[in-house]
Amino acid sequence: ALSEITKIKDIEMENRIFGNARQMKWMVSQMLRIRTALTGLLFIFSLGFMVTAPLHGDETANTAVKQPELLGAGAAKKFPGSKIDWRGYSCYKFEYDGKPCMVITPKTIAPGKPWIFRAEFFDYKPEVDLALLAKGYHLAFINVDGMFGCPKAVSHWNAFYQYLTEKYGFAKKAVLEGQSRGALMAYNWGIANPDKVACVYVEAGVSDFKSWPAGNGTGCGNAPEWANLLKEYGLTEDEALAYKGNPIDNLEPLAKAKVPLISVHGKTDEIVPAEENALLVEQRYKKLGGEITVIMQSSETPFHKGNVRGHIVGLEDNTPVVEFILKHADK
Repeated sequence: ALSEITKIKDIEMENRIFGNARQMKWMVSQMLRIRTALTGLLFIFSLGFMVTAPLHGDETANTAVKQPELLGAGAAKKFPGSKIDWRGYSCYKFEYDGKPCMVITPKTIAPGKPWIFRAEFFDYKPEVDLALLAKGYHLAFINVDGMFGCPKAVSHWNAFYQYLTEKYGFAKKAVLEGQSRGALMAYNWGIANPDKVACVYVEAGVSDFKSWPAGNGTGCGNAPEWANLLKEYGLTEDEALAYKGNPIDNLEPLAKAKVPLISVHGKTDEIVPAEENALLVEQRYKKLGGEITVIMQSSETPFHKGNVRGHIVGLEDNTPVVEFILKHADK
């Protein structure tokens, strides 16, 4: 009986020993699984930190994975001011250099951040702007309306250009766009900054204020606007008529910088006569060795119905203009 009791006790002891060993083995295996899981979590967390850290700190920080590769080329900082919808695109409205400004952002930013620098009459006949927004261009506008491209207006454009290129990484060469009197602004800024221009596009563009608003040619002129222009330029009428600072007289810097121009003008424009503006620019620019395309169009089309004295803006089919801009802005 004693020997049987001893055997039973030995068996119980053996079960305890082996049972504890099995339990210990199971515990070790669980700990190894937990360690593997923690290691994976730490690795994922470290990758997440690499992605998000530059966005919350120095956006120009030298990290292992650069922000543009993670967020898409040309990822933009947020613009200031209020955000509204403009024809299906985000439009940011704010003030800079004492002037109201707008920046419209494309849905997908094109490589290099190309952009249109528009002068005057924002939102009027914007078909070319919309076509380029769809191609990934930004559209920028600073309100210097009614300043006729005077030196003060050029100074405002200088400040806005610097702001957009340095703070937001816009392309160093902008597409300049000017309608009617807005061409004075586009041309004058381009002449002062030929190295910052990809190309110039004007529609029914004024290139000589003696033609309009002075009306010192075949055009009808505009006496109130002529008075406003004299005030903005700080000139007397005699000084203005002798002025040699109009685009028509200063195309050489653009030609030397090989800036291509494209101009759309009405054949029967009585307000801004083509012979004193677009066609004269074409003649002089070609003589300087510059590249220029002039598209003359009739005002007697349904698209231009209701035009005033043949002063028409835009083309019914803007494909030639858009293709011209895309070709030269990519260089």
